[in-house]
Amino acid sequence: VQLQASGGGLVQAGGSLRLSCAASDLTFSSYTMGWFRQAPGKERAFVAAISRNGGSTYYADSVKGRFAISRDNAKNTVYLQMNSLQPEDTAVYYCAAGRTVLSLIRQSRAHDYWGQGTQVTVSS
Repeated sequence: VQLQASGGGLVQAGGSLRLSCAASDLTFSSYTMGWFRQAPGKERAFVAAISRNGGSTYYADSVKGRFAISRDNAKNTVYLQMNSLQPEDTAVYYCAAGRTVLSLIRQSRAHDYWGQGTQVTVSS
């Protein structure tokens, strides 16, 4: 199984980025998908997640209203649209896949596969 995250970069505060995560060698539609992030010196934290068919989405309070997660099961890809970025959003962003119940979707331990991470840096 491979999860390939891309789309990170350097952006000014107030700007936008769109992350993508392409999955291979798994039945994509059978997995919930999530985005997590880890800032320097901090633990990995939940950002957003989406159910198998895309009908349900979940967000950390810190990104609600600014970020949007979506998926295209035909393309085996999950996206994270990030708007109104702030310096505190600076982190390495990881995508993850899990065969979990929705009640556990915010927990990193509920995800079985992880991408390599993509750096997002927001300057003030």
